[in-house]
Amino acid sequence: MALTINRKAVRLTPDPRRVIAQFFMPGQEDRAQSVIQRVLSLPDTVSHLLFNDVLRSFSKRHRNISRVFENHYRNIEFLLDRMGIDREKITQEQRLLIGSYFTHEYSIEAAAFFNPSIVEDPYQGNLNNGQYRVIVSFRATGEGHVSSIVFRNGIIDRDNNLSFLPAGTFVDVPELIKRHVYEKTVFLRKLEEMRVVKDVVGMVMDRLDERFVYGELLAAIEETRASIEITPSKEKVIQAINWLASSHYEISFSLDTAISERVIFPVSYSESNGIEDARFVRFTNDNGSVTYYATYTAYNGFTILPKLMETRDFYHFRIMPLHGSYAQNKGLALFPRRIKGKYAMISRCDGENLYVMFSDNINVWPEAVKICEPVFPEEFIKIGTAGSPIETEKGWLLITHGVGPVRTYTLGAILLDLEDPTRVVAHLKAPLLVPSEEEREGYVPNVVYSCGSIVHNGELIIPYGMSDYASTFATVSLSELLGEMSQL
Repeated sequence: MALTINRKAVRLTPDPRRVIAQFFMPGQEDRAQSVIQRVLSLPDTVSHLLFNDVLRSFSKRHRNISRVFENHYRNIEFLLDRMGIDREKITQEQRLLIGSYFTHEYSIEAAAFFNPSIVEDPYQGNLNNGQYRVIVSFRATGEGHVSSIVFRNGIIDRDNNLSFLPAGTFVDVPELIKRHVYEKTVFLRKLEEMRVVKDVVGMVMDRLDERFVYGELLAAIEETRASIEITPSKEKVIQAINWLASSHYEISFSLDTAISERVIFPVSYSESNGIEDARFVRFTNDNGSVTYYATYTAYNGFTILPKLMETRDFYHFRIMPLHGSYAQNKGLALFPRRIKGKYAMISRCDGENLYVMFSDNINVWPEAVKICEPVFPEEFIKIGTAGSPIETEKGWLLITHGVGPVRTYTLGAILLDLEDPTRVVAHLKAPLLVPSEEEREGYVPNVVYSCGSIVHNGELIIPYGMSDYASTFATVSLSELLGEMSQL
């Protein structure tokens, strides 16, 4: 019997009006100096009129554009010293006008708004009977295919219909970015996992204490550069060290931002080309407290790095790379609680098959057990996760994605034993969700893809991306789904 899939009418599509103001460097330092000189050479009256015009044009598009201009001015303020210009003689208005020339807007979701995951909102107050508030994360993609994480706040009613609050007027990047304190032994271990073992590693690391911060590492790198001849191979090693170090950070958003106004845009070099496919999960700690985690893929244009994001309130986020020989490739998904005292995670470390990993440390994953290989035609190319496992009375329900003929992505399902999730106890023999005719057209055709579902009112609620362009939702009876799964 075919499953009854209820596709919802909700459609969330890219909105090119949602922009952030980023730092812009027009060429090399000499060109930047020319821009500064031209601004400072303007007559006061012209400068004043120009600045007021810029404010009128952009103050309605950003919450505090003058603060943005000030920050971007500070990024290039050192050039004034090289130009022999006294910083103290630069007026506030001139600083902001200069900053505006080193600013550009980026439309974060102009190209795509896809690959969602859904979790319970920490705040469940002010709801009508039967309503349930959720947070849905999305992968937003703009110019150059640079991806970021954005959010929407939604409400599910007693009939599992979804409605979303209008997106906020502004889009805000974090107010605070705080770098990480590193443990040398852990840092060296990760470099080994990345196969970065050249002698230059020791030359850099020997200059550091057992605990160090990012700035100290940069100083050690510069000291090493000055003491040896830098060959192309040594330069690659130094880049790898810097790449790893810059991947740890913390961010905080202003408390007056709506969740739809918060964007987690690439901060570190390791993710300079995108933050891809965050799989959020509501994790219950042993003491009953709740932490939200998300695994995601950082991409710098050449290499991927699996990373973990942690938050309790969706205002403050802690970001760090995942360590261990099996924390590799894309598609990691954390279980929503410990199992027999250990953290557990789904992995596709070989790029083709599914594994379960266990660890005492949520950041380090040294062991894995293969649990599933491609079995059905729709997954012959590879199988992966479509979000974290969901605990049911019959086992851990894992929604999967498979890649089949003509690189078509479909969703499937397997059931893992509650006590021993390395044991697959049931498998859905037919696809759970396949691209409809409407869903086949997009940036990447023939794809349905999800990063995390929930169960509510007896139904599995699946958010999913349509051909890497837009997002929608579908529901299916949980009991019907479990009943259709064949025992192994």
